[in-house]
Order: sequence, then C-alpha cells, then structure tokens
Amino acid sequence: MKIIVPMAGRGSRLRPHTLTIPKPLIPIAGKPIVHRLVEDIAGVLNQDIEEIAFIIHESFGKNVEEDLIAIAEKLGSKGTIYYQNEALGTGHAIMCAKDSLSGPAVIAYADTLIRADFDLDQNADSVIWVKKVDQPEAFGVVNLNEENHIIELVEKPKEFVSDLAVIGIYYFKDVAVLKNELQLVLDNNIIHGGEYQINDGIKQMMAKGMVFVPGEVAEWMDCGNKDVTVETNSRMLGFLHQDGEELVAATVKLENATIIPPCYIGEDVVLINATVGPNVSLGNGCKVLDATIKNSLVQTNSTIKNANLDNAMIGSHASFDGNFTSISIGDYSVLE
Repeated sequence: MKIIVPMAGRGSRLRPHTLTIPKPLIPIAGKPIVHRLVEDIAGVLNQDIEEIAFIIHESFGKNVEEDLIAIAEKLGSKGTIYYQNEALGTGHAIMCAKDSLSGPAVIAYADTLIRADFDLDQNADSVIWVKKVDQPEAFGVVNLNEENHIIELVEKPKEFVSDLAVIGIYYFKDVAVLKNELQLVLDNNIIHGGEYQINDGIKQMMAKGMVFVPGEVAEWMDCGNKDVTVETNSRMLGFLHQDGEELVAATVKLENATIIPPCYIGEDVVLINATVGPNVSLGNGCKVLDATIKNSLVQTNSTIKNANLDNAMIGSHASFDGNFTSISIGDYSVLE
C-alpha cells in the first residue's frame, strides 16, 4: 500500500502562520497535520505502508523535505518527494507523482484530519471517503445507486443529491488506472475552473464500469483557517484524552499553575501563575506567566504573559504581553 499526499499549496487562508511553514506541518495537539493524517490512514487501512509520496512546492525547502521523509520513516515507509511548482489543480498534482502511481494506494489531501474505523471493500475498484453534512450544497457530494455504489460526483449541488460530502481521501485498488485516465485529462486539456481535476479522471473510470463505494468517517476535521484549526485542535485533544494518550510532558515546570484537561503540553514548558485549558496545545519550550489560556493553539518556544486568551492561535518564537483575547499572530511576532 502507498499513500500519496498532495500538499503544494501554501494555505493562504491560514496566514500569517503559513508564511513561515506550510499548512500541513502546523502542529495539531503537538503533531503536524500531515503526520496525524498519514498515521490515521495507516491505522484505518491496517496494512503495511510501502511508500508515502509527498507532493510539495520546491520553495518549501530542504528542512521541510527532511521532516516529511522522517514522518514516513517513523511509519516504517519509504518517503518520496515530488514537486508541483504551478497551481494547476488536483489532477495535475497527483500526476506530478506519476512514478509512484502503481498498485494499491490512498490519495489524501493534507488539510484534513479524520477519525474512522472500517474495513476496505476488497471487491471495489475504489473507495471515496465521505462524511454526512448538514449543508451539502456547500460541498462536493456523491450520488449512490441502490447497491450503495457511487455513480456520480456532484460539486455544490443546488438541488439535493445526497448529504455525503467528499472529504478529499481516496483509495484505489490499482492507482495506475487513475494515472492513465489523468494522463488523458492532461493530454486532452480537460480543464474545470482553470485547473486539471482528479474528478475528471474518476468520472472516466466510472464511465468504464469501475466500482466506487463510499467509506464513511466518524469525524472530519478541517484546518482551512485560523478558527477551524483552533476548533480542530480542541476536538483532537478531546479524542486523544478519551483514548488515554499521555499529553503532558514529564519535563513541564509548574509554579502556582493549573492544567485543565484536555491539553497538550510539550517538553520544557514553564507555567508560572497560570491556568491552562481546557483545549490548549502548547509546543515545546513555551513559557506562560501570569496568564489564562483556553481553547487555543500555541506552537513552539513562544512566551505569553499578562494575558487572558481564548480562541487564540500563536506561532513559534512569538512573544505576547497584553489584554487581547481572540488573536492570531505568526512566527517571531512580538506584541508587548
């Protein structure tokens, strides 16, 4: 089994945090989004992962590439880096990794997290992960027949088709078939919205009689902008706490401080005259003095003092001193 992860976009809706780090490497509950994503997929598949191929922009740099290779190796997999330097769509991004497109594979876009527990349908040619939503008109949805096979993909339907939204994770029994269809999309310049789309390759597979089935996830968590990323951090902390995972490092130093779970507190964090939680992630090396923080996400080596924060997102190596509450400041920022 392989996992293909297109992640070349910078994540403009999450600026300023994505000005210094690609969105998929922003930590959620102490671990990068893309790391949690591939771990969750590997857990659902319950199979050995031979290779994880990451499709990035060349400008991300060697440090990012090394981090991604390390993520793959932690899962016992080979890590491969491909580049998509032009924003030409999902189909184009996948084809940038065409040398890895063979055999069974999952394609997963690295701006979403899931909680799921099900077996793959071995009789299907493909599984498209979906989640029931309240406003299907805002999403791409699947249309099912009486046999529970996917017969159509409909983008933001004006009239009700189904309430099963496509979340951006796909399994292919042989991803080489998708590669062949996407090559035809590129060769024939089939473009929607100015881009080459994965859906056009999938639709051609359906037209040839290949069987697509839905795989419904229990939870679907987005990381598109600051507010939903903070919410996803809170939800993930809740799940990990329920799972009994240890989230507070042994090296945390407390002085007249209280931690209200669930919280992730990284290595060498210092809390003095502070109340932290619930639903807070503090990365390694952070210092919190004379402050209260809840429902917030702070990356690494940042200092917060004289603050009362709620729904806040703070980058790495930042310094905040003040009375603001719902804030969003990036790496190396100083508000004093």
